[in-house]
Amino acid sequence: MREILVTSALPYANGYIHLGHLVEYIQTDIWARAMKAQGHQVTYVCADDAHGTAIMLKAQDNNVTPEEQIATVKASHEADFAKFLIDFDNYYSTHSEENQHFSELIYRRLKSVGHISTRDVEQLFDPEKQLFLADRFVKGTCPECAAADQYGDNCEVCGTTYDAMELKDPRSTLSNATPVLKISKHYFFDLPEFDQFLRDWTRTDKRLQPSVANKLQEWFDAGLASWDISRDAPYFGFKIPDTPAGEPDKYFYVWLDAPVGYMASFKNLCEQRAGTENALDFDRYWMQENEHKTEVYHFIGKDIVYFHALFWPAMLAGSEFRTPTGVFAHGFLMVNGEKMSKSRGTFIKAETYAEHLHPEYLRYYFASKLSDKVEDINLDLEDFMQKVNSDLVGKVVNIASRSAGFLVKKYDGKLSEICAEPRLLEDITKTGDEIAAAYENREFSRAMRLIMQCADKANEYIDEKKPWSLAKQEGAEQEVQDVCSVAINIFRQLMVYLAPVLPELTANAKEFLNIDDLSFASRNQWLLGHQINKFKPLMQRIEEKDIEAMVEASKASLAPTPDAAAALASTSATMAAVKADNNVDADADVDAEQTDYIGIDDFSKVEMKVAHVIACNHVEGADKLLQFTLDVGEDKPRNVFSGIRKFYEPEQLVDKKVICVTNLAPRKMKFGISEGMVLSTGNPKTQLTVITLPDNCVIGDLLA
Repeated sequence: MREILVTSALPYANGYIHLGHLVEYIQTDIWARAMKAQGHQVTYVCADDAHGTAIMLKAQDNNVTPEEQIATVKASHEADFAKFLIDFDNYYSTHSEENQHFSELIYRRLKSVGHISTRDVEQLFDPEKQLFLADRFVKGTCPECAAADQYGDNCEVCGTTYDAMELKDPRSTLSNATPVLKISKHYFFDLPEFDQFLRDWTRTDKRLQPSVANKLQEWFDAGLASWDISRDAPYFGFKIPDTPAGEPDKYFYVWLDAPVGYMASFKNLCEQRAGTENALDFDRYWMQENEHKTEVYHFIGKDIVYFHALFWPAMLAGSEFRTPTGVFAHGFLMVNGEKMSKSRGTFIKAETYAEHLHPEYLRYYFASKLSDKVEDINLDLEDFMQKVNSDLVGKVVNIASRSAGFLVKKYDGKLSEICAEPRLLEDITKTGDEIAAAYENREFSRAMRLIMQCADKANEYIDEKKPWSLAKQEGAEQEVQDVCSVAINIFRQLMVYLAPVLPELTANAKEFLNIDDLSFASRNQWLLGHQINKFKPLMQRIEEKDIEAMVEASKASLAPTPDAAAALASTSATMAAVKADNNVDADADVDAEQTDYIGIDDFSKVEMKVAHVIACNHVEGADKLLQFTLDVGEDKPRNVFSGIRKFYEPEQLVDKKVICVTNLAPRKMKFGISEGMVLSTGNPKTQLTVITLPDNCVIGDLLA
């Protein structure tokens, strides 16, 4: 029996759970249940990520303390997870004594061996709120294109990336005050000291998916940087201990104590179970010397790989704790092939979904889409309805409903003493080995395909034998019982295989089947001469009207509050004023005489060439940029930054032929120099599409 600790990333205690979040928690829960069903000791813990400036400010807005704010959100999160049958052994909070203890312990151990350093940092400071401003709390005029109302890291209009201090006319989004520059001492974790350790760690023992390990290599190639782990007061979090007397209070940055929350939640569970038959030993799971005796796995989204696969293992190794056995990343959720949208009603809260549809429908659909790859999954609502109705209602539940009535009515619910089709049942029993392996390898979509193949075999068998016809034939009583008994045995096997995905349905099926065990091992004991109970409907079909009602409710539930609506109206009025100032009618088509045109001579100065995308990568520290390495037919490749990250993953553009403006003046950014522009079309706010060219276009050719 393996001893396994499994976690999901901690949801931030500042908002509701939506379907995008649920991809991860459902994936982790299915895996944990499957491993338990295979006989292993599995402990699943999680917690709310409860610290940071955003939570402090949210509490102020709500006129409550941060502690009251996070308690309210935690209760909401736990209620949502319960609706979707997420079976945590412990759900805790990072704002806890255990988390403070381990955060301070890790920090002190790192500091004692020289892995913590300090240096002065110059930042924008809000003189009214009396706090330092993260980039997301600063807006101003873009220093490149002069677009107004841009955030402090990137312009959404021209795509330029910059430091917040480069903004023209900057203002704090918290108070509308003009920020000032202020110097503060910050504490840093010296990540570069772990370069070789992390290179080895990320490439051994299959700890990471290959695509994740390859992505991390880009950070190694660029050079690891020290990590700022401190924040200035006011801040909601833990104070950094042992700071010099007389200096201002410093707090741990939320991302330092957030992963420590895995340890804290587990420690809290160990304390709860102390002295019971289910007692757990914290040291057995977290001490370095036990790293190969127990297993620790983290399930996370692809957007937080950097923290979990670099910072976290380095912090653990440097402070004499064990590192994770595996870190498994998943992609994002699309709905109907697009990003979740509030206006379309596809940005769906977990609570809203559960008011209209059974959560197990979603658990099955996600399982049918999830693999061991770091791929986005698409919730196509039409396909969702058809797949659930076809697979679960039409195939699986139908097996029991077609067979149980004959057995209960004619044989008092008793199954045959022998199996009339041993080869068929042996084949489906043996398939359980493949299904178990698929679950463990997180190939849930493969597991669902194998299960549905078994269901197809059962339905083909029933259709071939036609027990409803046999029941009308004199002398065929035994054959009817035999056929229906085979069908019920296959149904039981399907319940074993689907139990990690559909715990409520399978619990109801256990009552119908009159059994207590649906572990993977139980499938080897067939139900012979066994008594079943009267069949009751196990699952209803999805109706299109229920999906439509959910979508409509999502539009309503996410409508702007009066304050937000007023802000939106204010923004619209501002935009109208800007247009008026530029002689553009805000409510009419642009008049040709009022538009500033360029002549053909101006346009002819623009040089556009066919470029081959050699590489395309995320830019660390920039939420909206992709970095291109382009072959434009010159002696060396060009480096180009483009503000399209929210519309593309890098791998979608590698090896493509694109159009590059090559005579644009180089632009110096905080991340490097951009030597051109990749052409795209669309609306920067909603969707940009990179213009790609056929493979037969010649690299370096000019476009006229």
